[in-house]
Amino acid sequence: MITTPRQKPVFRFAPSPNGQLHLGHALSAFLNNDMARAADGRLLLRIEDIDLTRCTPEFEAGIFADLRWLGIEWEQPVRRQQEHFSEYQTALHSLIERGLVYPSFLTRSEVKARVTAYERMGEPWPRDPDGTPHYPADDRDRSEEERDAMLGSGLRHAWRLNMSRALDLIGEPLFWMETGDERKGEILAEPVAWGDVVLSRSDAPSSYHLSVVIDDALQGVTHVVRGLDLFHATSVHRLLQELLDLPQPVYHHHRLIVDAEGRKLSKSEGDTGLAELRARGLSAADIRSLIGL
Repeated sequence: MITTPRQKPVFRFAPSPNGQLHLGHALSAFLNNDMARAADGRLLLRIEDIDLTRCTPEFEAGIFADLRWLGIEWEQPVRRQQEHFSEYQTALHSLIERGLVYPSFLTRSEVKARVTAYERMGEPWPRDPDGTPHYPADDRDRSEEERDAMLGSGLRHAWRLNMSRALDLIGEPLFWMETGDERKGEILAEPVAWGDVVLSRSDAPSSYHLSVVIDDALQGVTHVVRGLDLFHATSVHRLLQELLDLPQPVYHHHRLIVDAEGRKLSKSEGDTGLAELRARGLSAADIRSLIGL
């Protein structure tokens, strides 16, 4: 009898080098590490550096130093998103060719003015789960001729997913498997709550949503372990996975580490930064204790 070797589960820790890691990152890194070991799996490190203005080599070096101090080991090579923009662009162009993405030309200030004027009349403008107003329908409803003329003129633009058209194409509800701290089991994805999300900007060749699903697929990630702040974004990721014919991982959204006021930690808060805590003489065991592991 011939047996096929069992594929090892693949986990990944994927920080952005746009600031110093803090206790919240430590929780996510430890959980990925511990769950990978418990499952006899693999742990990958991915540097999510699509933000060309805020991500720096210095912050990346800090990530490596912090993780080594915590005793976390990962497989080589490290994947850096800036080295894979062509892969994201290939996926984007496939969506453009299928009429699922459109160019959007309104600036943030124009959108803000539109929303403010609308809400002054007493009606709420629809917002996504993060509280950002949905993008107006102007560009989605333009004719192909008008779009081509605007693109040809060199106007700066982003590329947005036509949410309505994408959902019509899928034609059935989407779900994901969740093993996290607050909800477990099969979760209904609700991407419509996000409106026409950005997939690419003039200053960033790929969005978080697009790059993360492609990275997970290309790296063979089977388990995504990340904070609850990204729980609702999984709805968009499930839709993109279906549109691009990508495999779906199991998701585990863990609790967040918050400050004294109950707010999610920020990279700008130095007192929770791992480098600062290490300089004070704390150990990796101390960090585990601080975050309740």
